[in-house]
Amino acid sequence: MPTDEGLALYAAATDATTRLGLPLLEVGTYCGRSTILLAEAAREAGTVTVTVDHHRGSEEQQPGWEYHDPDVVDPEVGRMDTLPTFRRTLHAAGLEDHVIAAVGRSPQVAAVWGKPLALVFIDGGHTDEHAAADYEGWAPHVAPDGLLVIHDVFPDPADGGQAPYRIYRRALASGAFTEVSATRSLRVLRRTGTNPPA
Repeated sequence: MPTDEGLALYAAATDATTRLGLPLLEVGTYCGRSTILLAEAAREAGTVTVTVDHHRGSEEQQPGWEYHDPDVVDPEVGRMDTLPTFRRTLHAAGLEDHVIAAVGRSPQVAAVWGKPLALVFIDGGHTDEHAAADYEGWAPHVAPDGLLVIHDVFPDPADGGQAPYRIYRRALASGAFTEVSATRSLRVLRRTGTNPPA
C-alpha cells in the first residue's frame, strides 16, 4: 500500500473509531502492514481492530504468480503461511494488545459476527467471487455513520483487476453508502442510507 493510501486509511480509521467508539475490521491481513495503521487508530480510541485472513495467500500470491513470495511458504506443508510474519509485524509495532486475529475465511467469520463496526476495510481476494463475498458478509455490519473502505479500486481495467471496483459501484448503487474520499485506489464510503447494503 502506497504511503498516501496508508495515511488515508489511518485517517478514516481514526475518524470512525473516535466518532463511534466501535471496533474496526479488516478483511485481508497478509503480513500486517495495513493492520498496524488500523491498530494504532484503535489503540488511540481505546478499542480494537479485528483482522480476518486465512493466511494462505490470495490468488495472485500463489506460486507462479506475480506477487508470490517464497519466503512465506511453510516448508512442512508446502503452502503459504503469512501468520508468523504477521505476528512478528504486530510484535515489532508494539500493537499486539490492540488486534484480534481471526484466522479463517472471510465469509465464515462474517456469518458468525454479531457486532456493529466503526469501519470495515476490504482488501482481501480480488476475484469477483471473493470480493463479492467480502462485501456481502461485512457491509451489513458497518454501523450507521460508519465507514466502508475498499482498496484496489481501479475504474480503468488497464490499471488493475475490476472486482474491487465492482463492489465499490455496488455499494454506491445500494443507496446505503455515500463516497467520502478517494486516494488513488482507496475509496472511503460512509453508511448514510437506511437501506441495507445490497
